[in-house]
Amino acid sequence: MHATRTTPKAGTDLAVSAEIGSWLERASARADDWTAAELVAAKRGRTVSVVIPARDEQETVGQIVGTIRSALVDEQPLVDEVLVVDSHSQDATAAVAAEAGADVVAQDAVLPWLPGRRGKGEALWKGLAATSGDVVVFVDGDLYDFTAGYVIGLLGPLLTRPGVEYVKGFYHRPLVDAEHREADGGGRVTELVARPLLNMFWPELSGFVQPLAGEYAGTREVLEAIPFVTHYGVEVGHLIDLVEWRGLDALAQVDLGIRTHRHQTTQALGRMSGQIILTLLDRLTRSGRMSMSVPPATLLAQFQRITGAGGSGVERDLVLTDLTLEERQPLSAVRSGRDGHRGEVTERLRDTA
Repeated sequence: MHATRTTPKAGTDLAVSAEIGSWLERASARADDWTAAELVAAKRGRTVSVVIPARDEQETVGQIVGTIRSALVDEQPLVDEVLVVDSHSQDATAAVAAEAGADVVAQDAVLPWLPGRRGKGEALWKGLAATSGDVVVFVDGDLYDFTAGYVIGLLGPLLTRPGVEYVKGFYHRPLVDAEHREADGGGRVTELVARPLLNMFWPELSGFVQPLAGEYAGTREVLEAIPFVTHYGVEVGHLIDLVEWRGLDALAQVDLGIRTHRHQTTQALGRMSGQIILTLLDRLTRSGRMSMSVPPATLLAQFQRITGAGGSGVERDLVLTDLTLEERQPLSAVRSGRDGHRGEVTERLRDTA
């Protein structure tokens, strides 16, 4: 990947632009820069877990699991553990994943003495808790064109580049409907919400092509030391927390090619956007960079188009969604017993894995 050259204003902007340009050149890679065999040799005793959060993904999760097991467990012993976290699915997600060869755990069955929470970030945190690999790869369960190269690419910098502790994937993300295909139209929340705000407040992160990507990997040491927002703010929360704690040089990104998945409705994207904005506001407040005399409201009002009774015309129904920010503390805090269950954590994790 080549950095885009722009003409910055001056002062701080100039320094940030130079830093991002340099980082892009040294920290961006392509998935095909490595082979599975090369990474097996580079493991040097380290173990790898792949965690797949899945909710109602029976159409896609089997192919994802099967590809990993065939190419990266059976053919090349790169992956040591494949775990699907079933996040309250109403379909056959769990059965399909198990048949394809994954270990499957229900989200609420991991650390069951903790109050259950909903959301993608919760499934990721539970997957981290229920696995044991020294390196953990997260892959979304709704991918239609998944290849083993996704996992190989994400592991490449972690296993071969000293100092890299967290790797984000990026890709061309087409938006496809019945009438047309837009090659990079799929990252709407990224382009309309996350990217502008990150550029304003964390410009050092502006080099990430897909800051909200669901495909990423990190060392267990680092992942267990950061909090997980329980909803869709989890990915952007990770980037902010890590760049402030570990610095930009601990982060890398890899081009994974093309990512095709099920697209969300505009209203669903609105809810995601609200959760991401609340996460960013929370990080700004924690760092002392923003002070609000009145906290932001967390109830999102949306209007759903419905047909009136007896087909009497189109009406709009008010739908309210609570976007209150919830977060899991670093898993290392739970393991050390600071949640009041000292001595019980290791055994219970073993029982639920």
